Amino acid sequence: MRILGVDPGLTRCGLGVIEAGASRSVALVEVVVATSEPGDEVPRRLAVIASALEAVLDKHRPEAIAIERVFAQLNVRTVMGTAQVSGIVMLAAERRGIPVALYTPSEVKAAITGSGRAAKPQVGQMVRRLLGEGVPSGPADAADALAIAICHAWRGAVAGARAEEGIATPAQARWADAERAARRTRSKPPVP
Repeated sequence: MRILGVDPGLTRCGLGVIEAGASRSVALVEVVVATSEPGDEVPRRLAVIASALEAVLDKHRPEAIAIERVFAQLNVRTVMGTAQVSGIVMLAAERRGIPVALYTPSEVKAAITGSGRAAKPQVGQMVRRLLGEGVPSGPADAADALAIAICHAWRGAVAGARAEEGIATPAQARWADAERAARRTRSKPPVP
């Protein structure tokens, strides 16, 4: 499955494309950091990011898009720019019929490093370890976009399979797991 991970930002927007296969295998396809000039008007900046996004979508035709969820920060301007770019990505996905998933920074860090409190350098190091030498060492937006894509490959695929089973909430997932375990126990022959 080809996945586009997006680390949204108005000045720098990471766009990382991976190919996800069986057994959690992932391979780097391409990573781009789209940039806009801070001195330009916001509509112009959004148009620049949108053009870069459209080019990646046209070139790689991902089957899913994963975006880092906007979270509250002290800097309202940063949050606004991030939210605006996220909106552009969601609109482009909707127009192309591509499903979108949102992940918090801690969900991405936990998926990649095992800790939701991992530092950015740890995330970058793990992404490079998973995807190989083609991952640039900077800027962090590139590794973050790839981490978001990997997070979706590892967590989104499970969620997608669960949705096909009619499981929508964590409680339903626990119930379904318990039911499967009970069926396995009942189907085992008695021990002599």
